[in-house]
Amino acid sequence: MKCPFCFNDESKVVDSRSTDDNTTIRRRRECTKCNKRYTTYEKIEDIPILVVKRDLTRENFNKEKIVNGLIIACQKRPVSRKQIEEIAEEPYKIDRMLLQLIQAKKINACSGIILGYFSNCKASKPQQSLTISEIIEELLKPLGKPIITGVACGHSLPSLTLPMGAEVLIDSKNKIIKLV
Repeated sequence: MKCPFCFNDESKVVDSRSTDDNTTIRRRRECTKCNKRYTTYEKIEDIPILVVKRDLTRENFNKEKIVNGLIIACQKRPVSRKQIEEIAEEPYKIDRMLLQLIQAKKINACSGIILGYFSNCKASKPQQSLTISEIIEELLKPLGKPIITGVACGHSLPSLTLPMGAEVLIDSKNKIIKLV
Protein backbone atom coordinates (compact mmCIF):
# COMPACT_ATOMS: atom_id res chain seq x y z
CA MET A 1 0.00 0.00 0.00
CA LYS A 2 1.50 3.35 -1.02
CA CYS A 3 1.98 5.95 1.66
CA PRO A 4 -0.11 9.06 0.80
CA PHE A 5 2.62 11.32 2.24
CA CYS A 6 5.91 10.05 0.76
CA PHE A 7 4.55 7.47 -1.78
CA ASN A 8 6.68 4.67 -0.30
CA ASP A 9 5.40 1.17 -1.14
CA GLU A 10 6.28 -0.37 2.24
CA SER A 11 4.04 -0.09 5.30
CA LYS A 12 3.11 -2.13 8.33
CA VAL A 13 -0.36 -2.73 9.77
CA VAL A 14 -0.66 -1.24 13.27
CA ASP A 15 -4.35 -1.96 13.89
CA SER A 16 -7.01 -3.89 12.02
CA ARG A 17 -10.74 -4.18 12.73
CA SER A 18 -14.00 -4.93 10.96
CA THR A 19 -16.77 -2.40 10.55
CA ASP A 20 -20.07 -3.00 12.35
CA ASP A 21 -21.69 -4.66 9.32
CA ASN A 22 -18.63 -6.91 8.65
CA THR A 23 -18.38 -5.83 5.02
CA THR A 24 -15.26 -3.70 5.36
CA ILE A 25 -11.95 -4.01 7.18
CA ARG A 26 -10.36 -0.81 8.51
CA ARG A 27 -6.57 -0.96 8.74
CA ARG A 28 -4.34 1.59 10.45
CA ARG A 29 -0.96 1.57 8.71
CA GLU A 30 2.44 3.11 9.41
CA CYS A 31 4.86 3.97 6.63
CA THR A 32 8.28 2.34 7.10
CA LYS A 33 10.05 5.35 5.53
CA CYS A 34 8.41 8.50 6.98
CA ASN A 35 6.72 6.80 10.00
CA LYS A 36 3.44 8.64 9.36
CA ARG A 37 0.18 6.80 9.96
CA TYR A 38 -2.78 6.53 7.63
CA THR A 39 -5.98 4.51 7.34
CA THR A 40 -7.01 2.15 4.55
CA TYR A 41 -10.24 0.27 4.00
CA GLU A 42 -10.63 -3.13 2.37
CA LYS A 43 -14.00 -4.10 0.95
CA ILE A 44 -15.16 -7.22 -0.85
CA GLU A 45 -15.75 -6.42 -4.47
CA ASP A 46 -19.30 -7.21 -5.51
CA ILE A 47 -19.28 -9.16 -8.75
CA PRO A 48 -22.83 -9.11 -10.09
CA ILE A 49 -24.32 -12.31 -11.47
CA LEU A 50 -25.14 -11.68 -15.12
CA VAL A 51 -27.70 -13.50 -17.23
CA VAL A 52 -26.96 -13.84 -20.94
CA LYS A 53 -30.23 -13.63 -22.87
CA ARG A 54 -31.07 -15.24 -26.22
CA ASP A 55 -30.20 -12.08 -28.13
CA LEU A 56 -26.81 -12.14 -26.29
CA THR A 57 -27.60 -9.03 -24.23
CA ARG A 58 -26.64 -9.22 -20.57
CA GLU A 59 -28.56 -8.15 -17.50
CA ASN A 60 -28.22 -8.56 -13.75
CA PHE A 61 -29.70 -11.71 -12.22
CA ASN A 62 -33.12 -11.07 -10.67
CA LYS A 63 -34.66 -13.73 -8.43
CA GLU A 64 -38.10 -12.14 -8.81
CA LYS A 65 -38.08 -12.86 -12.56
CA ILE A 66 -37.37 -16.55 -11.84
CA VAL A 67 -40.16 -16.72 -9.24
CA ASN A 68 -42.61 -14.94 -11.56
CA GLY A 69 -41.73 -17.34 -14.40
CA LEU A 70 -42.34 -20.34 -12.11
CA ILE A 71 -45.67 -18.89 -10.94
CA ILE A 72 -46.83 -18.58 -14.57
CA ALA A 73 -45.54 -22.09 -15.42
CA CYS A 74 -47.31 -23.63 -12.40
CA GLN A 75 -50.68 -21.83 -12.78
CA LYS A 76 -52.62 -25.01 -13.52
CA ARG A 77 -50.56 -27.22 -11.19
CA PRO A 78 -51.16 -27.90 -7.49
CA VAL A 79 -48.18 -25.77 -6.43
CA SER A 80 -48.73 -22.83 -4.08
CA ARG A 81 -47.04 -19.47 -4.45
CA LYS A 82 -45.35 -20.00 -1.08
CA GLN A 83 -43.81 -23.29 -2.28
CA ILE A 84 -42.42 -21.53 -5.36
CA GLU A 85 -40.99 -18.64 -3.34
CA GLU A 86 -39.26 -21.04 -0.93
CA ILE A 87 -37.47 -22.92 -3.72
CA ALA A 88 -34.57 -20.50 -4.01
CA GLU A 89 -34.27 -19.35 -0.40
CA GLU A 90 -31.11 -17.48 0.57
CA PRO A 91 -28.98 -19.39 3.15
CA TYR A 92 -28.97 -16.41 5.53
CA LYS A 93 -32.76 -16.78 5.88
CA ILE A 94 -32.37 -20.44 6.91
CA ASP A 95 -29.63 -19.33 9.33
CA ARG A 96 -31.96 -16.70 10.81
CA MET A 97 -34.87 -19.15 11.19
CA LEU A 98 -32.71 -21.79 12.90
CA LEU A 99 -31.16 -19.17 15.18
CA GLN A 100 -34.64 -18.00 16.23
CA LEU A 101 -35.62 -21.60 17.07
CA ILE A 102 -32.44 -22.05 19.10
CA GLN A 103 -32.76 -18.74 20.96
CA ALA A 104 -36.44 -19.44 21.73
CA LYS A 105 -35.28 -22.84 23.11
CA LYS A 106 -37.76 -24.65 20.82
CA ILE A 107 -35.04 -27.05 19.60
CA ASN A 108 -34.26 -28.07 23.21
CA ALA A 109 -37.48 -30.13 23.27
CA CYS A 110 -36.40 -32.11 20.18
CA SER A 111 -34.54 -35.38 20.48
CA GLY A 112 -33.30 -35.15 16.90
CA ILE A 113 -33.50 -33.00 13.79
CA ILE A 114 -34.66 -34.03 10.30
CA LEU A 115 -33.98 -31.63 7.42
CA GLY A 116 -35.15 -31.89 3.82
CA TYR A 117 -33.39 -30.88 0.62
CA PHE A 118 -32.47 -27.25 0.20
CA SER A 119 -32.97 -26.94 -3.55
CA ASN A 120 -31.30 -23.92 -5.16
CA CYS A 121 -30.43 -22.57 -1.73
CA LYS A 122 -27.43 -20.54 -2.85
CA ALA A 123 -26.35 -17.11 -1.76
CA SER A 124 -26.60 -14.27 -4.26
CA LYS A 125 -23.28 -13.04 -2.74
CA PRO A 126 -21.44 -16.29 -1.88
CA GLN A 127 -18.32 -14.53 -0.57
CA GLN A 128 -20.48 -12.93 2.17
CA SER A 129 -22.56 -15.95 3.17
CA LEU A 130 -22.26 -19.37 4.75
CA THR A 131 -23.44 -22.46 2.86
CA ILE A 132 -26.30 -24.57 4.22
CA SER A 133 -23.75 -27.22 5.31
CA GLU A 134 -21.75 -24.59 7.20
CA ILE A 135 -24.91 -23.27 8.88
CA ILE A 136 -25.89 -26.78 10.02
CA GLU A 137 -22.33 -27.39 11.25
CA GLU A 138 -22.19 -24.09 13.14
CA LEU A 139 -25.70 -23.96 14.64
CA LEU A 140 -27.06 -27.50 14.93
CA LYS A 141 -24.06 -29.82 15.47
CA PRO A 142 -23.12 -28.19 18.81
CA LEU A 143 -26.57 -29.14 20.15
CA GLY A 144 -25.42 -32.79 20.25
CA LYS A 145 -28.65 -34.11 18.73
CA PRO A 146 -28.84 -36.63 15.88
CA ILE A 147 -29.30 -34.83 12.55
CA ILE A 148 -30.40 -36.28 9.22
CA THR A 149 -30.19 -34.03 6.16
CA GLY A 150 -31.37 -34.43 2.59
CA VAL A 151 -34.63 -36.21 3.46
CA ALA A 152 -37.24 -36.21 0.68
CA CYS A 153 -39.83 -34.20 2.60
CA GLY A 154 -41.29 -30.73 2.38
CA HIS A 155 -41.45 -29.17 -1.08
CA SER A 156 -39.36 -31.83 -2.87
CA LEU A 157 -40.65 -34.69 -4.98
CA PRO A 158 -41.08 -37.45 -3.95
CA SER A 159 -42.20 -36.09 -0.60
CA LEU A 160 -42.46 -38.23 2.52
CA THR A 161 -45.16 -37.41 5.01
CA LEU A 162 -43.64 -36.84 8.42
CA PRO A 163 -46.39 -36.45 11.04
CA MET A 164 -45.72 -33.49 13.38
CA GLY A 165 -45.06 -34.59 16.95
CA ALA A 166 -44.83 -38.28 16.04
CA GLU A 167 -42.33 -40.39 17.93
CA VAL A 168 -39.52 -41.64 15.71
CA LEU A 169 -36.19 -43.38 16.05
CA ILE A 170 -33.37 -41.60 14.25
CA ASP A 171 -30.21 -43.38 13.14
CA SER A 172 -28.19 -40.43 11.84
CA LYS A 173 -25.15 -42.55 10.86
CA ASN A 174 -27.18 -44.72 8.46
CA LYS A 175 -29.78 -42.01 7.69
CA ILE A 176 -32.72 -44.14 8.89
CA ILE A 177 -35.98 -42.78 10.31
CA LYS A 178 -38.43 -45.26 11.90
CA LEU A 179 -41.90 -44.30 13.11
CA VAL A 180 -42.53 -45.82 16.57
